[in-house]
Amino acid sequence: MKVSEIIGFDLGHGETAVAKAPAQSIESPQMLEVNHKKNQITALGWHPELGYLVGEQALIQAGVTQLKIAFKQKPDEDLNSRETMRRFLETYYRLLKESKQIEGGTDSYFYVGCPSGWTLDDREKYQHLLESTGIPLLSVVPESRAAFMQAKEVGKFGYDQLKSSVLIVDIGSSTTDFTLVKSFHEIPLDFGSNALGASLIDKAIFARTLANHEQKVLLEKVFAEYPHHQARCELACRKAKEDYFSNEQIYSDSQSFARGFESINEQIFFIPKVNRQIITEILNQPLPELENKSWQESYRQAVNEAKEKLEKLGVTPKVLLMTGGASRMSFTRQICEEIFPEPETQVRPDPEPERCIALGLARVGRWELRASAFKAEVDKLYDSHQMKEAIARNIPELIKLITQPLSIALVENAVKPGLKNWKNGQIRTLADLESWMKSQAEQWLKSDRGRQLIDNKCVTWFNSSIQPEIAERTDPICRQFQIPRSSLRLESGIDPTLVNPDLPIGDAILADAVAFTINLVIGSGTLGSIIALLLTGHLIVPIALVYGAALVGGGVGLNREKIEDAIKEKLDIPSWIRFVALGDKTIDSICDKMQPELESSLREKMTQERQAFDELIEKIGHQVKKALHTKAEEVTILIQ
Repeated sequence: MKVSEIIGFDLGHGETAVAKAPAQSIESPQMLEVNHKKNQITALGWHPELGYLVGEQALIQAGVTQLKIAFKQKPDEDLNSRETMRRFLETYYRLLKESKQIEGGTDSYFYVGCPSGWTLDDREKYQHLLESTGIPLLSVVPESRAAFMQAKEVGKFGYDQLKSSVLIVDIGSSTTDFTLVKSFHEIPLDFGSNALGASLIDKAIFARTLANHEQKVLLEKVFAEYPHHQARCELACRKAKEDYFSNEQIYSDSQSFARGFESINEQIFFIPKVNRQIITEILNQPLPELENKSWQESYRQAVNEAKEKLEKLGVTPKVLLMTGGASRMSFTRQICEEIFPEPETQVRPDPEPERCIALGLARVGRWELRASAFKAEVDKLYDSHQMKEAIARNIPELIKLITQPLSIALVENAVKPGLKNWKNGQIRTLADLESWMKSQAEQWLKSDRGRQLIDNKCVTWFNSSIQPEIAERTDPICRQFQIPRSSLRLESGIDPTLVNPDLPIGDAILADAVAFTINLVIGSGTLGSIIALLLTGHLIVPIALVYGAALVGGGVGLNREKIEDAIKEKLDIPSWIRFVALGDKTIDSICDKMQPELESSLREKMTQERQAFDELIEKIGHQVKKALHTKAEEVTILIQ
């Protein structure tokens, strides 16, 4: 199954819009038309001969006997509404296929929006309901995600804003939803019962117009017997509202009015009209649906509550994105600007809120398919064992990088101080000296300085030997998905406008290498045996030359092995001999000779530990895989 197109279906409470995006390219989505319009009133009508009609056709077609408008709601609240939503999508799907605007079947993947405040259970029920239309591929996603994706794709956000925090305020016909998008993750801000929809303003205009109508009683009887007439009149109120908020300056005069019009019959007309004075009164009148608060008061309270919730989270949004058709009402933007002032937060109304969600849904669907394919390519790269092979191939370089500075540090921090302490009589026998040096070397390796030295060399190794091999394999994946080729590289210092520069390479990927090196050098006895061997060889000759007669006089033959044992185990050499045998220059000479020998011995011993290094390769490989997954998660937002 190969999806060829993504359909973004914005089934709104007030209006519906549909967009299509090709699945395999990054071309911009295109709006689709029904009844020769890219936006339709969310209306479903029944005609005895023509069947189900949607949008404008349902409103104007003569002979329509049933009419439903503004019916989108949670799928478990009203059985009639469930059936209306299902029939509406089913009819839309048929019309889009008949007009050849979509392929249909498994070629088309539908992404349908829902309010961000809906729970996961609400979404699942809604998806199950919509799947009953027969559309084979369909997903329900929050409308806030669509708004965010649309804004991202058209360049509304910089990368720093994308990965920080964006507050989305979606003012729809039935609800007003607040969603925080932080580091690309959505966090709906729950306000309990959310009835703050712009359709309440339409209903208030309707109630005001009906109350003042000279044929009020007759109209009430008509509406009771023929509900579709009331639906048309409510739409006339909505049109008057939209006309007013599109041209507020024109209707600021008390004698100017934005009007709607609906004809009940040849003698009865329903003509809602509004201007600034009337709208101001309506926005400030108590509404039972809002617990007797006014619409404007409830909206201000909701925005304030959103700010309080964000403050508790320690978040100040860099951008406040307003969407939904009702975001065109200027006072909603002004309230947001008052409560979230610049420069801390930039308030950005979407220029085309009536199309934003449909276009964004198409982008979300395409993004999800491409992001899934992108992550699969990253997984395939690691599962091909290429990364492990690259790590194994470069292990000798890691050993080389570590042993040279390690041997220098051990001589400076363990060997040389030990020799000086033995010379000064603070250590009794050479056997005691070996034990002290071994203990001191182990302490230094476990110290912050020791760990830092190994860590730095491991990072150098990773960046110089492993990272280029990773880049060689990940850059083509980035090119394939048309994101910056550096997006999957793991080195630090990368352009912060493209990827996260804070991925801790040394800690996240190479901590195992550091711990392994310390444990290998200490735990296997490597360090102690090398120090003992080298120290004995370098100290016996100068001490024997000064103290040889005493050894002979003690009944010990001049056999080298016996002299070594005697010097190490039996003799507490007098201080004057120590000073003669080990002058400062002699100590420096011994240390200079020991360092390359210690380096060579460490390298040989570590190279022989093949099984241990196999375990290290596995561990580093696992960390590389985790790091690539982390980067993949971060940069998927850059995929179009």
